[in-house]
Amino acid sequence: MGVTLRTAGPADRGAIIELIHKLNVFEADLTGDRRRDIGGARDYYDELLQRLAGRQGRIVLAEADGIPVAAMGFSIDQDAAYVTDDVRRHGTVTDLIVHEDWRGRGIGQMLLREAERLTREAGLRRLMIGALVANERAERTYRDFGFEPYVSYMVKAL
Repeated sequence: MGVTLRTAGPADRGAIIELIHKLNVFEADLTGDRRRDIGGARDYYDELLQRLAGRQGRIVLAEADGIPVAAMGFSIDQDAAYVTDDVRRHGTVTDLIVHEDWRGRGIGQMLLREAERLTREAGLRRLMIGALVANERAERTYRDFGFEPYVSYMVKAL
C-alpha cells in the first residue's frame, strides 16, 4: 500500500467533498443531526477552507497510488487567556476522515503523525482533536495514539 501525504489544493475539492459527505452520512446515524445531502458537504468544505485560512491551516490529503483515501484538516489555534502561555497556542486536528474502505490500515495514524510534525514544526507543544462521543472507534483510535480527555462538551435538546 503506497500511501503518500500532501497538502490538498483546489483540484482536490471534489474528492474532499466526497469524503466529507461519507463522514456526514456515517455521523448522521450516530447523532441524528448531520446533513446527509451532498450540499451539506460542499457547504462545510467551503466553511472549513475559510476557517483554516485564518489559522495557518491546511487540508492534508492521503493518497493510495494517487487515489484520495483520507483527509485531515489542521490549524494553529489559541486558547483563552486563562491557559498558560506554554500551551496556549496549539495545533488542532479539525477533521480526520478516512474512507470506509481504507479504515484499519494505519492511515489515520499516519495523518496524526503528520499533525504532530506540523505542531512541532510550528514550535508548539500541544495537539488537540475532538471526537463525537458516539464515534467509539475514532475515540479509541485517538486514545491509542496518546490523546486523553481534556474538555467535555455536553448538549441538551430543547
